[in-house]
Amino acid sequence: MLDRHILAILREVDRLGSLTAAAERLNVSQSALSHTVRKFEERHGIELWMKKGRSLRFTQAGQHLLALAQRLLPQFEHAERTLADFASGRRGALRVGMECHPCQAWLMRMTALYLTQWPDVDFEVRTAFRFDGLAALLDNEIDLLVTPDLIETPDVLFTPVFDYDLVLAVHEAHPLAAKGVAQPEDLREEELITVPVSLERLDIYTRFLVPAHCRPRRHKTAETTELMLQLVAARRGVTVLPDWLVREEGAGLPVRTVKLGADGIGKSIHLGVRCGDEGVDYIAGFLALARTMEQ
Repeated sequence: MLDRHILAILREVDRLGSLTAAAERLNVSQSALSHTVRKFEERHGIELWMKKGRSLRFTQAGQHLLALAQRLLPQFEHAERTLADFASGRRGALRVGMECHPCQAWLMRMTALYLTQWPDVDFEVRTAFRFDGLAALLDNEIDLLVTPDLIETPDVLFTPVFDYDLVLAVHEAHPLAAKGVAQPEDLREEELITVPVSLERLDIYTRFLVPAHCRPRRHKTAETTELMLQLVAARRGVTVLPDWLVREEGAGLPVRTVKLGADGIGKSIHLGVRCGDEGVDYIAGFLALARTMEQ
């Protein structure tokens, strides 16, 4: 029989890097933790890790169980929190994850309305922009995913909530501001400012620059959309953002929007939930509210 406790030990050893720290986190003595591991190894005829100096290196069996722990423990913990919510009178918990910076501005408008309509639902937002959102949803680490990048999968139901265009934001005195439309070659001499994600996840590269075999003169990142627009306003570069976000956050700044190519670059924000969860009342309520939000 596989004990959940051994999975917790493996996860904490991996997180903290030592038996001592793992024992402290789990509130047991190091000798008790070592004894538990030793008995498990003897029962199954395996070793979970090997010591290399002061560090530990997981064996193949240990790696297999660690992956299981990382997948199953969040589900157990979420189930326990949900049961505690029910016991205390709350309806449940909704954990929302986001994969994009612009999604945050949209979600913040949603949050106030949702909390008012569903006061007995525990609400949590994870703004880990570089995590694998689909995997987090399927592994029960989150309950709802906000993403502009739709990935078809039979286990997840995606609902489109609004469409928008990606646009190039430039200083009002920039030559492209008067031109109104930018082609890939127009960015060859520009300093392009983007959010800090890999190039494979940036539409300005995958859908605009790379197909035309073009690159900007320099590429740098900024952590917030506010900073990106301030840099553009100071003539420190150009950036690519949703049109509605530039209208809202760029108001009062000497910034203009420019269409990317003759056809533009259209995008949609989608909300993803695990199939079957769309019927949960407080999740259905979030989806219904999202569809009423105007940009």
